[in-house]
Amino acid sequence: GMALPQRILFPPEEICMDWQQRQRPGAGLCNMGSTCYINVVLQCLTYTPPLANYLLSRDHSQLCHRQGFCMMCIMEAHVRKVLRSSANVIWPRAVVRDLKFIGEEFEPDMAGDAYEFLRCALEAMQRACLSGSSNVDISSQTTTIIHQIFGGFLRLRVTCLSCQAVSDSYKAFLHVLLDIKAPSSLTTALEYFVTPKKLDGKWCLKCSKCEKKVSASKWITVYHVPKVFTVCLERAADHTGKKISKIVEYPEYLDLRPYMSDTAGEPLLYSLYALVVHSGDTCLDGHFFCYTKASNGQWYKMDDESVDNCGIHAVLRQQAYLLFYAR
Repeated sequence: GMALPQRILFPPEEICMDWQQRQRPGAGLCNMGSTCYINVVLQCLTYTPPLANYLLSRDHSQLCHRQGFCMMCIMEAHVRKVLRSSANVIWPRAVVRDLKFIGEEFEPDMAGDAYEFLRCALEAMQRACLSGSSNVDISSQTTTIIHQIFGGFLRLRVTCLSCQAVSDSYKAFLHVLLDIKAPSSLTTALEYFVTPKKLDGKWCLKCSKCEKKVSASKWITVYHVPKVFTVCLERAADHTGKKISKIVEYPEYLDLRPYMSDTAGEPLLYSLYALVVHSGDTCLDGHFFCYTKASNGQWYKMDDESVDNCGIHAVLRQQAYLLFYAR
């Protein structure tokens, strides 16, 4: 049901999911005003093994002909600095300097949201990967290094409740936003995400067979899994900035098989390697810090400049906002 890409922009067999070098964790990041939301995302991306391996290889910058802002070149320089220099603290100046190119809504001296920054950073990296390729069809755009690491596909199946006609559509994703108003765990939030929803009343759809507006069932499932599964637990209760502060349980190892379009087959196991925490009473204020697993296999709490060793039990007890799982 999906169009095949006309060309492969990055060969998936060149992606290495394991760290190519093992070392102690790199530097902390200086808070340049209100930049904790940027720092946590930079740290989680820095400790994403397939992305770090690629950026440390310098393959991108050696071939990049982009004039001016390039998010991949900025990330390559940043990751090299954090993991390769002997400094304890790094100033992420290049990222803050080019903030308006990453997302128009960000200002260097204003607080921002970590999920919004992650979304915009991945999109900016995706644009950088496509910059040298003109007239790339939509399917081929999902074969960049960024989509090969973070990208999967969702299937949306709509069934007419009058004539039972079924139509499928597919959507690429780099991250998934989950409703946690009722669920108290990541697995129940994923179960809710893939539970069919009824569309009726003002949500009725026009059925091409019945040729009229009808009640329908909408069913979203994961059609193709990513190598890195990135989840945001939506903590905004409404548009006022009220926050859902409850603890939502999340496992160290996650099986995505139950949430697939095809639930038969081997388990699809993922391992937690990073998470972002928001502390504060509302979504409009507070502070972000994160936990990441370094290449030495140890967990660290990263809070701006400080990088402190910690255990998995502390990691699994947090009020998580963003979760990063690797296949």
